[in-house]
Amino acid sequence: MTHPDNVHEVLFHRHPSNPILSRSDWPYPINTVFNPGVARLADGTTLLLCRVEDRRGHSHLCAARSRNGVDDWQIDAEPTLLPDPIHYPEEVFGVEDPRITYVPEHQAYYVAYTAYSRYGPGVSLARTTNFVDFERLGAIMPPEDKDAALLPQRIGGQWALIHRPIGPSGAHIWISYSPDMEYWGHHHLMLEARQGAWWDANKIGLSGPLIETPEGWLMLYHGVRPTASGALYRLGLALFDHEQPERCLLRGDEWVFAPEEDYERTGDVNNVVFPCGHTIGDDGDTLAIYYGAADSSIALATASVRALMRWLHAHGHAPDASR
Repeated sequence: MTHPDNVHEVLFHRHPSNPILSRSDWPYPINTVFNPGVARLADGTTLLLCRVEDRRGHSHLCAARSRNGVDDWQIDAEPTLLPDPIHYPEEVFGVEDPRITYVPEHQAYYVAYTAYSRYGPGVSLARTTNFVDFERLGAIMPPEDKDAALLPQRIGGQWALIHRPIGPSGAHIWISYSPDMEYWGHHHLMLEARQGAWWDANKIGLSGPLIETPEGWLMLYHGVRPTASGALYRLGLALFDHEQPERCLLRGDEWVFAPEEDYERTGDVNNVVFPCGHTIGDDGDTLAIYYGAADSSIALATASVRALMRWLHAHGHAPDASR
């Protein structure tokens, strides 16, 4: 099978075992599994905190662990983090799309996730040291907001959260700051959805947490383009200043990864590749991206951080009004 990407440099390499996780792997009845948050644990184990949709259409989170990050997944026998609408009414319709950041200062993992309330999706935060016990910090961004992740260290003494509110002008990526992870302010527009016929016009969102490089913070983000047959989710790259993450240095004009395989093009939501996390290998360069495929399964692709940076320098521009 020949793909359009073959005309250009292939940046992302799909694993031949894709999809690596689907509902047939689950130890209890579910509808679909997709959009996992990702952590590489101290012992080298890859942990996926998967979004699992039940047969009501509500989602919860369930952990899967693998020594090699590809197969022999050990899946929790029951949900790892269930919605708690009694104490957290913002979770009444489920918890979705986690993004995991390890914060060395606290020696803990922080999970930013979408809490689905009667008023739509908002951002909630929880922390854990073992992915068994979770301390909920509650809702930190009201509806309609999602696609959130923390930066792993303070910026100018403040914690930083990337998120995607929706406003009258569309869905754009913002960054907000907090002294304590409870009260958030100093909101800045970080990356704006383009207008017109671009692949990422009108609606964009963060994929996994930012990747720290010597040149700044590398972002993988999704752009949503409406078509006659439904929305099309593809991925692009952008680079941000290390000390002022709201300042975009480079943004690629083209998408770099798109639905092509059958498991990405057909499912509960067709034509979707949607990463929420990744690991970086011991070489500091090999990026393993775990993504939801058509909102129905989990797949894996690998890339080189250095190759992504080379591509961005060759195909990226500093943002301006014409792009």
